Amino acid sequence: MKKTILLIVLFLVVHMGQAQFASEKPTFVLVHGAWHGGWSWKFVKEKLERHGYTVYTPSLSGLAEHKHLLNDSITLQTHILDIINLIEMEDLHNVVLVGHSYAGAVITGVADSISERLSKLIYLDAVLVYNGESPMTAEPEWEQASKRPVVERREHFQPVAPRFFGVTDSTLVDWVTERLTPQPYMTFAQPLHLKNALGNGLPKVYIACINPQLEVLKARSDLLKNDPSWTYLTLNTGHDAMITAPDELTALLIRLTQ
Repeated sequence: MKKTILLIVLFLVVHMGQAQFASEKPTFVLVHGAWHGGWSWKFVKEKLERHGYTVYTPSLSGLAEHKHLLNDSITLQTHILDIINLIEMEDLHNVVLVGHSYAGAVITGVADSISERLSKLIYLDAVLVYNGESPMTAEPEWEQASKRPVVERREHFQPVAPRFFGVTDSTLVDWVTERLTPQPYMTFAQPLHLKNALGNGLPKVYIACINPQLEVLKARSDLLKNDPSWTYLTLNTGHDAMITAPDELTALLIRLTQ
């Protein structure tokens, strides 16, 4: 009798533990786009944390608070390693990895290496870079033509005005302008080499910011609308949705984890 009771108790402990693990909220790692930093996720991070999520918003090498480290050796692979190392050093699992804009290339590279630690990839109005392409060559030819001379001169890319990103509120324009920093040129120019198909088997979501959507992103993202391997969603705001529509974006991110 005692042995039977002990077995029942062990069974309940094991299965209750499994149920608790299964119900745990995923961890968000939010990766910013070109010229930005972890600061750009401030409003979304606060809201997600109020809903009980653990959220990381790293700034990539050479940007934001790391701007004093800007140098010619920082590449796309450097930024991929920034995120891989963060996830491994913090021993994160069940990670929802979100990449905004340029960081679409970054999260693709991360997933190619450590997919077992990730649960979902979310591309927020992001560049789609396939094997052998760079973030620059993944863009339309007219945009490549504007970037190519800067790369050839080995100059870092100077910040773009916040209004280009859809930020129009004067207070937010000032806040963003004060924080944008130059983008290392090799992060746009270095090709991405993948061992697996884009996403490495993980669920993939594309969120297009359509008011208005940047022309450099539209052609490729439109192809995902009828692609069964993607979930395609839209937000009625400009490119910097985390700044211009944090409530709507937060609600959407939470919905995508449920």
